[in-house]
Amino acid sequence: MSATVHFVGAGPGAADLITLRAATLLGGADVVLYPGTYVDAEVLSHCREGARRIDTQDLDLDRITTAMVEAHVAGHDVVRLTSGDPSLYSALHEQTRRLDAAGVPWDVTPGVPAYAAAAAIIGRELTVPLVTQSVVLTRTQARSTAMPEGESLAAYAATGATLVLHLAITRTAALMAELTPHYGAGCPVAVVSRASQPQELVLRGTVGTIAGLVEEAGLRQAAVILVGPALAPDRQRSDAESYLYSPERVARKERLR
Repeated sequence: MSATVHFVGAGPGAADLITLRAATLLGGADVVLYPGTYVDAEVLSHCREGARRIDTQDLDLDRITTAMVEAHVAGHDVVRLTSGDPSLYSALHEQTRRLDAAGVPWDVTPGVPAYAAAAAIIGRELTVPLVTQSVVLTRTQARSTAMPEGESLAAYAATGATLVLHLAITRTAALMAELTPHYGAGCPVAVVSRASQPQELVLRGTVGTIAGLVEEAGLRQAAVILVGPALAPDRQRSDAESYLYSPERVARKERLR
């Protein structure tokens, strides 16, 4: 039996921001499971006519797994779409563990992560020479799985890195209060909701002002929060440039030839 479950990153939402491989897999799948809360309907336009589509937003992991296993046993190729990229907050570990136990083969196709789409929309590189060279992708705990010991927001904020906060939009005010001692109230913040989708919304503010903007906009889900000095307007950022493209490095490379 050659049928396989393909975990496929659906990207941030736009139908043309998925990979060629993802489009091919969607076009050949008999069964497609997708998170309706996050994946725009246009992404499903890549599915072939007649493919069974299952919205997983109201299903638990066991019911999702059962649908995938049953489809595999019936000889069907399955695509399990995840929002963004499967490597981040996709429950890939939990689902593949269940598939392994059931003897069902699977593979993974990456997608454009939400934070990358958000950075593109606001036109910012998240790593700027002599400003920050690290990006922390994290979330916070509310009505969700406990964070591992040691992974506190304060610990990450102390590094001064660019922070990308997922699944955190409903706690914006509390998070900004926690970040203020480390970044300062004037540190730039961007919130991007439903990046690349028709309902896309971008909010720009600071650690001190962004919570009010989020509340005014009524955002409750499908948004990432970007925090850090790398987001500042160009005139407020470092004039330093990457050594990789510097005249000194190019000249040194020429001398060594």
